[in-house]
Amino acid sequence: MHFPSTSVKTSQPPLALGLDAGGTQTRWALATPDGQIAASGELTGLSALQAGHAAGLDAIARIFAELAHSVAPHGRVGAIHAGITGYGGEAQALPQLLAHSFALPAASVCVKNDLEIAYLDIFEPGSGYLIYAGTGSIAAYIDQQGQFQRAGGRGYLLDDGGGGFWIAREALRHIWRQEDEQPGSWRHSPMARKLFAQMDCSDWDATRQFIYQRSRGEIGRLALAVAAAADSDAIALDILHRAGQELARLGMALCTRYGKKPLTLSGRVPELHPVISETLRSCLPAGLSLQLSTCQAHLAAARLAAKQLRKHRLNQKASFPRKREPM
Repeated sequence: MHFPSTSVKTSQPPLALGLDAGGTQTRWALATPDGQIAASGELTGLSALQAGHAAGLDAIARIFAELAHSVAPHGRVGAIHAGITGYGGEAQALPQLLAHSFALPAASVCVKNDLEIAYLDIFEPGSGYLIYAGTGSIAAYIDQQGQFQRAGGRGYLLDDGGGGFWIAREALRHIWRQEDEQPGSWRHSPMARKLFAQMDCSDWDATRQFIYQRSRGEIGRLALAVAAAADSDAIALDILHRAGQELARLGMALCTRYGKKPLTLSGRVPELHPVISETLRSCLPAGLSLQLSTCQAHLAAARLAAKQLRKHRLNQKASFPRKREPM
């Protein structure tokens, strides 16, 4: 994809770019070297898992090109800190693609799993557990040695219980099993009507096309329809209740391994309906605290990139000592 070049004043100090890329959307933010947020925006979602094949890499390259075009009017980018879902360090093409898109040296680009950045925006290492539920689901812990530990986050094909994709899949599974037994019964289900309205279809052929041809982020957004039906549909409410149980299981898995610590629940799924967080809380042992957080990892990533810029500036000053005045 080609975008026309946008002129920027090179005399301005470089900006720090933070990314939070998930299956549903990619959020970005720009920060000044002192850490003040200067701009932010959203783009199409992406996953590091796409980097495993040529078509996926091409899609990521197009998103990065669009990102560079969106950011260019605000100034020159000097450092990038990116959190990308599914990233485990093996997809080395991603930092290379980012560096190329912004004409930066590799040393100016840092890519991590998106949960690492989200965790550090909420907790100091070793102080608590983050349960994150968006399109997928995972619980994260960074110990005092800086090692990233996890429970869940196995992907939508294997698990991701309690995530948006899981909620949508459970709902559609129920609807089509009911259709096997009582064709046309969807018309009497508030959940089915809302789901089909969002999908703009109600027959199996169109549903099959939606499920097997759309992105996991698009499918995950169907969880909005399930939540919208929860107050009038017992099946929808039960699915959200079970989502809360699944998320509680993730947090308790880390408590079992590393001891009881405060929990924070974040992501888009907890915002769908109160029953999700209420159920999670009811599944925890007495005395174990749970907080809700609207963690904005793209802002945290931008501030981390700003630290990188400041460090680079200090290194430059150290490399060029001030000239002595002539005697």
